[in-house]
Amino acid sequence: METETPAVETVIARDAIENVCAGRLDRIAEFYDEEFVDYVNGMVFRGHDEGRESIAFYQSLFSPLRFEVDEQVTEGDRVASRWTLYGTNRGRRVVLHGMVISRIRNGRIIEDHAFSDTLALPRALGVWRTLAVLVDIARGRVKVPKGAIGG
Repeated sequence: METETPAVETVIARDAIENVCAGRLDRIAEFYDEEFVDYVNGMVFRGHDEGRESIAFYQSLFSPLRFEVDEQVTEGDRVASRWTLYGTNRGRRVVLHGMVISRIRNGRIIEDHAFSDTLALPRALGVWRTLAVLVDIARGRVKVPKGAIGG
């Protein structure tokens, strides 16, 4: 079977998810445009600073945090990526699944539309760990990104 070389856009989208989204914040400008807009489960994050806040939130929940791209489809300047998040929260391993459609311009991602099963996290954490996360948020130990409060 012949293997096709992935489009540049496909590689950019994969590397952004597996590196930046997994916590390599020093590489955000390499993959994301300064005017980047990220739509995630009803939240909106704009630019590099809010993107860093969004990723830092996930880093505060999961250590270690790892994303793996499972499948991608590319059409023109858009790439649809199905991904799996792997992490640990208070000793419990967590696996979440989601998708993101990335629009790429001039070699950088200008826009993402990401979706995940919002009920999967509480199910994966369990009742007590979910309550502990909510307490951490209420006490300011976990910083909720600005975009999570209506953008």
